[in-house]
Order: sequence, then C-alpha cells, then structure tokens
Amino acid sequence: MIGIDNRVSDIRTMFKNITPDPNTGMLEIVNASFIADEPAIFGTVNEDWNKRELFWYLTQSRNVLDIPSPIPKVWLNVAAADGRINSNYGWCVFSTENGRQFSCAIATLKRDKHSRQAALIYNRPSMHTDATVNGMKDFMCTYAQQLLIRDDKLYLTVLQRSMDAIYGYKGDFSWANYLLDEALKELQPTYPQLTKGSIIWNAMSLHVYPMHHHLVV
Repeated sequence: MIGIDNRVSDIRTMFKNITPDPNTGMLEIVNASFIADEPAIFGTVNEDWNKRELFWYLTQSRNVLDIPSPIPKVWLNVAAADGRINSNYGWCVFSTENGRQFSCAIATLKRDKHSRQAALIYNRPSMHTDATVNGMKDFMCTYAQQLLIRDDKLYLTVLQRSMDAIYGYKGDFSWANYLLDEALKELQPTYPQLTKGSIIWNAMSLHVYPMHHHLVV
C-alpha cells in the first residue's frame, strides 16, 4: 500500500488555490507528497532539453560547459566561475568516486527482494560549504532516492529539499523515470514477474516563483 493518494492533478489544484507568500511572492506547498504520474505539473516537457541533460548526466561530468549546446542559463547562473557544478545526478549515482550507488542498490535488491536498503544518496554534509566554492550557487536539491520492490512492482521514491514546480520538476521527473526504467531492466532477469511501479515524490518545498505565476493554469 502506498501511503499517499495525491497525484499531479491534485498538486496542480492546490497551487491554483494558494495565496502568494507576502515576503517572497512565491506560491509554495510545504512537504508536498504525491505520486508522480505525469511528466509535468504545468506546461509541456522540452524533450530536447531532457535528452541533452540526460546525455550530460551520463558523462558524469561536473562541469556545465560539457552540456551539449545551448547551455541553459539556469546552469550557467549557479555554476562556479570555471563551470564546476555539484548537481550532475549521473555522477551522484553511477560514479566510482561517489560509491557506485546505483550498482550497489541493484545488488542489494538482487540479494534481498524485500530490502529497504536500496538507497541512492545524493546530498552530503559538506554541501553547506561545497555549494558556494569559487562563486558557485548549487546546493543540491535532491537528498536521496530509494528503490523498493513490493507485490512484484518496482517503486522509486524521491526525497528533495526544494523543487521548482514549473521547470525543475520536468527535468527531475525525466531523470527519475530513466532510473526506474534502468533499474527494472537490471532486476527483471532475477525477478521475471517484476513490473514498473510508481514514482513517489516528496519535496520539502515545492514552489512557483513570482515570474511564473501566469503559468499556473
């Protein structure tokens, strides 16, 4: 049993009924929990951008200058002076430098179908200082993800400190969906009856910036 009933459509409705915060102007849902059953909360998905971002993630490069052109301004704005970044999610879960976490999670589930230890840890205590090195402004948004097998379904739970509901969600959903598909491919030889379950989203702050209020429709 999944302990939440909200879907993306419910989150969309919540935002339409929120009064902007008087201090920040933002529309915000604190501790938003929902089943991510749509690839966008508002607007449409930019498939070209998602493909280029996935390509960059899979290179495991932590430099935004390696993103296939055109490099989005949002990445350039938060990167260090030399292009350095923290938030290459491919590096976080696939790299040997960061513990080969995806491989470890898959191995854990192959050993124990019901394990609660198939965790992918993105953030780290040193982020409080890593986020501002050499002019960087990149305090990683995702804390962790976790794979669970229940009733022959493979689930992915996402835990985040912060998420922009307009643009950030679209890219992060695409990444989460990719990981769930890859995990399913890795695990089906061991568990032939395994099917794809839900992506379960938890964001401590799910928000819309004032400049994007007009997109909340």
